[in-house]
Amino acid sequence: MNVELSESLRHRMTQLQAFMSEHVEPMESVFRDEIASAENRFSTPPIVQTLKIKAQEQGLWNLFKPLAHGGELTNFEYAHLAEIMGRVWWAPEVFNCNAPDTGNMETLMLYGTDAHKERWLKPLLAGEIRSGFSMTEPDVASSDATNVRCSIQQDGDDYVINGTKWYTTGGMRDTCELLIVMGKTDPDNPNRHAQQSMILVPKATAGVRIVRHVTTLGYDDAPFGEATIAFENVRVPKENLLLGEGRGFEIAQGRLGPGRIHHCMRLVGAANRALELMLDRVEQRSTFGRKLSEHQSIREDIAKSWCEIEQARLLTLKAADTIDRQGAKAAWALISAIKIIAPTMAQTVIDRSIQAHGGAGLTADFPLAELFNYARQIRLADGPDQVHMMALGRKLVKQHHASS
Repeated sequence: MNVELSESLRHRMTQLQAFMSEHVEPMESVFRDEIASAENRFSTPPIVQTLKIKAQEQGLWNLFKPLAHGGELTNFEYAHLAEIMGRVWWAPEVFNCNAPDTGNMETLMLYGTDAHKERWLKPLLAGEIRSGFSMTEPDVASSDATNVRCSIQQDGDDYVINGTKWYTTGGMRDTCELLIVMGKTDPDNPNRHAQQSMILVPKATAGVRIVRHVTTLGYDDAPFGEATIAFENVRVPKENLLLGEGRGFEIAQGRLGPGRIHHCMRLVGAANRALELMLDRVEQRSTFGRKLSEHQSIREDIAKSWCEIEQARLLTLKAADTIDRQGAKAAWALISAIKIIAPTMAQTVIDRSIQAHGGAGLTADFPLAELFNYARQIRLADGPDQVHMMALGRKLVKQHHASS
């Protein structure tokens, strides 16, 4: 892996770092206040709208966009920018680089028809609408995605959808207009990975019902929102099916490889910010006649945190570089590895920083509690730790014995 950065990427990183420092990080309390006082907490806060305009004016827009679809950056290059955005959990939307919209846009780029792209991709790229991704279900163990029960059955020129999904990130948003739904079109197929399909469902379609909003560790992720959604005899045209029946897992793998890079690098950024806050805090507070920074246990926490951040960063960059050079299939083991390592690393580093901050670390006076919540979520999102460890371990055993 060549870790040397091009001059153009260095310029873009400097530009993005300056934007985050000058415009985003100082607005965290404003963001919280606007959410708290909003008539609809799932509407876009005015500060985000203002920052989106500034970001577009500076060319900091759709930075995630793949090279094959008109973008400027490789996965390796974009990963450096994702880390910078990860310092503030809501910052990626400012640059139209937030999940699940990036994954949904990539899905439409890869698998959508011209009509799909005109109707949905163009306004998503413009940041005019938002979208949701409906895969996980409350009534089954969704860590095994073959368990999904949501039914997608053809009826004449339509598909009819029945089922309940939850953790549909972005589903509560008032500007969320599109849901990409995974369900079963062929539940009796002996190949369990050919039973599922993905379909585009306009959120305003009759029978789409928001059941409730799901919070995580007491945080509600407004203005995005983790929605529980019931699909009750929802009828959409058969043209809304992506790629064809039984292709759901193929689509999922196509969208999740780069998406996991994005998540993991954002978490590296979140952990690095937590470390920076800890470094400031331990010089500002004293106990037992010494600064916190002079206590051995604090120094050990700082040292371990720095090492763990560096390890996770380099492993994630290696995964991104492998995707660029050899494709997502060749990077499969590395993608699983970063999904195992990065969220746990971030959770651990952020927790150490909270501890160094004392009771203040648990409050909204610092971003640590929100960042911890984000890290804990990602240990489940895009496949929980146990699934990645199981799959990676199985693959390594198989490779070892195949080569011996």
